Amino acid sequence: MAQKITLTEAEWREKLTPEQYRILREAGTERAFTGKYEKNKAAGEYRCAGCGQPLFVSDAKYDSGSGWPSFTSPAAAEAVEVNQDVSHGMVRTEVVCSNCEGHLGHVFPDGPGPEGLRYCINSAALAFEPEENQGD
Repeated sequence: MAQKITLTEAEWREKLTPEQYRILREAGTERAFTGKYEKNKAAGEYRCAGCGQPLFVSDAKYDSGSGWPSFTSPAAAEAVEVNQDVSHGMVRTEVVCSNCEGHLGHVFPDGPGPEGLRYCINSAALAFEPEENQGD
């Protein structure tokens, strides 16, 4: 396994936009139906906006109607880690990038895939690489 990325908060602030910092480093959430990838249907790979690690592929993306990009599974099991989140008076399962520990969103047990999971991810936590740009 690759060494985890660790930056100071000042380095993260310099690297990320204010919205990316709020979501990735402070576990924020973008408003539903406002993220740039919520309606994206292009083929490609979704990477962590903080460190560039591949997280999800377009084949696993679907329209959940939730207002956030939703995926049935990560690109690889080791791409993400989960933590219990008890903020806002709820008990949820937080999804973070396994490489930089950036907050991505949450996973819920109401998805359509074989595992029955819905990875509900903030667009600001992602960087999309269209398929035609991969592996050339």
